[in-house]
Amino acid sequence: DGRVGGDHRVPDEFQAGALVTATAGVGGAGQAPSGCLFCRIVAGELPAERLHDDESVIAIRDIAPQAPTHILLIPRRHIPSAADLVESDGALLGRLFAVAADLGRQAGIAEAGYRLVTNVGHWGGQTVDHLHVHLMGGRSFEWPPG
Repeated sequence: DGRVGGDHRVPDEFQAGALVTATAGVGGAGQAPSGCLFCRIVAGELPAERLHDDESVIAIRDIAPQAPTHILLIPRRHIPSAADLVESDGALLGRLFAVAADLGRQAGIAEAGYRLVTNVGHWGGQTVDHLHVHLMGGRSFEWPPG
């Protein structure tokens, strides 16, 4: 639907594209659907401010931040959502959370706290069909969310 980071529209230049294959990451390559926004960012086809980049995870600033610190942690391998994770993805999940903890410390929000969120499916608020974790902090959050 062309949105990322909540109900925010992704610019048209980020939506166009051809079939992308993520060629790195835990568990081998995965073939992505045509024009996957995050696969294109991972592949370097689209610009993004990278805060972390390793063999399995990249982290970028959200283009429509919902908090003073709003970072997206994205596996290099295409996984549509958390609903598609399997037990063998445990190492990848550990890496996502370790990178989130490091970035929280680097951003100076670890002591006061932050929120990690992944949305699943339309009703869960997922707007890009590629697993990603939102790291948000720098302000107080309410509970329950949404």
